[in-house]
Amino acid sequence: MEEETQTLILITILILTLITLTFLIKNHKPKPNLPPSPPFSLQLIGHLRLLKPPLHRLFLTISKSLNDSPIFSLRLGNKLVFVVSSHSIVEECFTKNDVVLANRPKSIASKHISYNYASMVSAPYSEHWRNLRRIGAVEIFSNHRLNSFYTIRRDEIRRLIARLSRSPNASLEFAKVEMNSMLSNLAFNNIIRMVTGKCYYGDGAEDDPEAKRVRQLIAEAMSCFGAGHAADHLPMLRWITDFERRVKKIAARLDEFFQRLVDEKRVAKEKKENTMIDHLLSLQVSQPEYYTDHTIKGTMLSLILAGTDTSAVTLEWALSSLLNNPEVLKKARDEIDNQIGLDRLLEESDIPNLPYLQNIVSETLRLYPAGPLLVPHISSEDCKVGGYDMPCGTMLLVNVWAIHRDPRLWDDPASFKPERFEKEGETHKLLTFRVRKKSVSWFRTGSTASELESRVFDSMF
Repeated sequence: MEEETQTLILITILILTLITLTFLIKNHKPKPNLPPSPPFSLQLIGHLRLLKPPLHRLFLTISKSLNDSPIFSLRLGNKLVFVVSSHSIVEECFTKNDVVLANRPKSIASKHISYNYASMVSAPYSEHWRNLRRIGAVEIFSNHRLNSFYTIRRDEIRRLIARLSRSPNASLEFAKVEMNSMLSNLAFNNIIRMVTGKCYYGDGAEDDPEAKRVRQLIAEAMSCFGAGHAADHLPMLRWITDFERRVKKIAARLDEFFQRLVDEKRVAKEKKENTMIDHLLSLQVSQPEYYTDHTIKGTMLSLILAGTDTSAVTLEWALSSLLNNPEVLKKARDEIDNQIGLDRLLEESDIPNLPYLQNIVSETLRLYPAGPLLVPHISSEDCKVGGYDMPCGTMLLVNVWAIHRDPRLWDDPASFKPERFEKEGETHKLLTFRVRKKSVSWFRTGSTASELESRVFDSMF
């Protein structure tokens, strides 16, 4: 009896020893080789105390303080973050590691506003993700689909020109004009009309109660996204602050708005219009498993959030740059006068014959990228980036603003010089689109304003 007891004890000890050794071997990993990091990472919060807008300028300052390191790491709460400001490392991230870095970090806003990470921007790498990308490439961003909205873009630009001509100082040779609101109206109406067929600016629409609610709602939703919300990095803050509660309320209002649009279009079948909702609903009839209401609403959300404020701000930077560089403005006007003449307005079909104007667009996006930081990514497994170890679950932030002003990449980077893009290969240095293994071409939708909007829009995905 005693022998059996001793044997049982020995077997138990042996099993426990094996389990302990297995656990120790499995978890005894060498310390990862991480990029340099700023000093004084505090317990619990890490480097969160450093985050002050604008983040792209802050990150460049940190990079310089670390001997101009092209990549550095931060601890934001319990999350490890890599910040990259090197063109070559970005290419490595999205070519060699494109699948590993295909996912987006989970955030409070993405969970509640983006239909539980189901939208085009926030969906994790999966069959649903591939389906959304196919919808985007074939049904939304194809040349045929974009060309079908040409009349909307032309109408909105001509309405803007008409408003400028009716301004109180239009008869003067030189006049001050507040362009910010006009360009915001242009960008918002363009995307809203393409998506829904509705018009929320112009012809008295500004005073419409629904128009005001929609504009306010979109602005509130946009404010919820970004890498700088502390509650996304410190879960305990969800219970202390009202951020998540506020996001939930905005998400509910957005869903109500989008569902009402879908229901209106579904009821009015006989009045089918050339809008993205109408097109997606027609596809829902034949492929209901792909084109669910959630997919349609999430797609509308992505299009509207990515195509409004960013486009308007970039257009404003383009105009400011031309005013601050009169020699560039004169050269652009001369090109248009020589190619188009003075007896008609510029059309989208004229753009291929206006290379200098296209270079102005590229230079604007270089100096003033629509998203100074690319939409964050997160690693789904361990990988190597820039010679460093990137553990699974690491967030990646790409500082496009810093890369586009890198003196190692650009001559005289702080100056507005569209001529730089006359050199072959310069355009491919731009990170106004996500780098991928297969070549990516921009959506050339025409007029300067619409091309800017299109390339800005592409950069947000």
